[in-house]
Amino acid sequence: MLIPKKVKFRKWQTGRINPKKITPDTRGIKLSFGSFGLKAETAARVKSNQIEAARKVVARTLTKTGKYWIRIFPDRPYTAKAAEVGMGKGKGDPQGYCMEIFPGRMLFEVDGVDEKIAREALRKAGTKLPLKTRIIARV
Repeated sequence: MLIPKKVKFRKWQTGRINPKKITPDTRGIKLSFGSFGLKAETAARVKSNQIEAARKVVARTLTKTGKYWIRIFPDRPYTAKAAEVGMGKGKGDPQGYCMEIFPGRMLFEVDGVDEKIAREALRKAGTKLPLKTRIIARV
């Protein structure tokens, strides 16, 4: 799973965002490396194990012929308290890392295989993520 080598702060503030005020991303929105890409249609926080599950599906579907790029990296720590623990007594311990995704962000890119295989790989990867996605092709 993806985790940062070093972090400045162990715990971050939650930073909840009003769903009505979510604006599309402005960075990382175009195909940069591959011929096909998986683009986010909705906003969500994607955990590192979800990214890893999607990566495994893409790698397995492309076999050795294709190449893929992961365009996101989880650098935001998330915390959780144990089950059935009362309120108070401070914030929970860090559980892992996630990344906040906004609409328009390119998540994965694929190249080196024909369109049918690339679309199937990205479709399978999209089902592993907690957001709606769209497959984009280079024009």
